[in-house]
Amino acid sequence: MITGIILFIGISLLILVHELGHFLSAKQAGIKVEEFGFGFPPRIKGWRRGETLYSLNWLPFGGFVRIYGESKHKQELIAQETGEVIEIKRTFFAQSVWRRFVVIAAGIAINFIAGWLLLSAVYMIGDWVRVEITEVQPGSPAALIDLREGDALTQFTVADEFVAFTKAHKGETVKVEILRDGISLQKQVTLRAQPKEGEGALGAAVSDFGFPRLGFGRALVKGFSDSVGMLADIFRALGNLVGQIFSHGTLPGDVVGPVGIFSMAGEFGKLGFVYVIQVLAMISLNLAALNALPIPALDGGRILFLIIEKIKGSPIAPKREFFANIISFGLLIILMIFITGRDIVRLF
Repeated sequence: MITGIILFIGISLLILVHELGHFLSAKQAGIKVEEFGFGFPPRIKGWRRGETLYSLNWLPFGGFVRIYGESKHKQELIAQETGEVIEIKRTFFAQSVWRRFVVIAAGIAINFIAGWLLLSAVYMIGDWVRVEITEVQPGSPAALIDLREGDALTQFTVADEFVAFTKAHKGETVKVEILRDGISLQKQVTLRAQPKEGEGALGAAVSDFGFPRLGFGRALVKGFSDSVGMLADIFRALGNLVGQIFSHGTLPGDVVGPVGIFSMAGEFGKLGFVYVIQVLAMISLNLAALNALPIPALDGGRILFLIIEKIKGSPIAPKREFFANIISFGLLIILMIFITGRDIVRLF
């Protein structure tokens, strides 16, 4: 429950950070920012600082930024209705293609930076290196002495050492030292002399856990290199997702949505808080990758429109852009509903 709350708050902050990237880059470019919202409307309260309204809203999931003159057509309609004079130099649409690209891409960039820093923090914190039991076979020697999933085998630092030890002492009675819930325990167990294929002499599966703590500089370097590697993996996975949808009309089984992430929250919490931070880092990198896709309604789609504008020398017609965004947004919503529905079914 607590882990789920932490993830909810963390994801909300990551979405807010994404919008903060647009906000800061627009301010830096001299573009007027009309509103920066914490959460989504309806509004609870607003505070005006200079020309920008900072609002607190009832739906506490992320936030939004409203930049002046994002759409030339829409701004002109507002001006006709209200009689206001458009501040052309302060509008988004009047900026150069490069400036608009920077404002749009800033959200993607800041999510990558957030993922990198979170991953670096994980390496600075570290987690004690250990060998843990991940599965106990019913009726096995491990089950008879009450070894449990999550027990740490303190005699070993890597899983291969444990496997070699059990193979070398088949049929013998050995001492097993474990750490369970902070308590050290010692148990005597007689290993199988002739275990069946794939069962092992003890009858327990083990895996390596943890990673050493790194200094500030090394953590930043490793965090950056791993973030780049994860980003490449995410793009490959997204490519496979699109390919499978179009070739087979199905989704890969390992794709999960928000419900799936929160349903796994308890498992993250069991491993330790540092792994919750690691998950948030991966979510931030996923947000960066998703928003970078050249799909209308996403930042990557807006960047694609800018590239087309640069090539043809004029913006895409407002109606075409509007319909492209609406269709893409609708398809994304349908995809999200399908993924969420599948996640809910998996819970039962």
